[in-house]
Amino acid sequence: MAAIGPLDVKRVMAAIPHRYPFLLVDRVEQIVPGESITAIKAVSMNEEYFQGHFPGRPIMPGVLIVEALAQAAAIMAVEELDLLESGKLVYFMAIDGAKFRAPVEPGCLLTLKVEYAKKRFPVCKFSGKAYVGDTLAAEADFTAMIADPPED
Repeated sequence: MAAIGPLDVKRVMAAIPHRYPFLLVDRVEQIVPGESITAIKAVSMNEEYFQGHFPGRPIMPGVLIVEALAQAAAIMAVEELDLLESGKLVYFMAIDGAKFRAPVEPGCLLTLKVEYAKKRFPVCKFSGKAYVGDTLAAEADFTAMIADPPED
């Protein structure tokens, strides 16, 4: 299968249910089906969490960087498995080996690179790295499951 992308924010929002202020992927540069995704989060001073993390020295919380990686992984799975209008969701199950290497500040373009570590649908393991330019800002391995949404 040929590479997919780029995908704009409208396509991102079609793939995952997250919305402002919790949508943490702005664009997908490329998906290599069965392998990887490269996505972008434009980090803006207007993000609500900067009001308290930290006043006078705004830094994107590490947990949100990991969430951005997980959202990128979910987009990759939804696109690859053609689940756009299926109603299926990708649920975070586990995080392993998270490391935070450099601060992510307002004005940065955060590049999200996620690869499959193991695929056994409906559960997948991923390895993700977040970069600011060429600098590794964060990395983590995580597991997610594709499932039906909870009943109302």
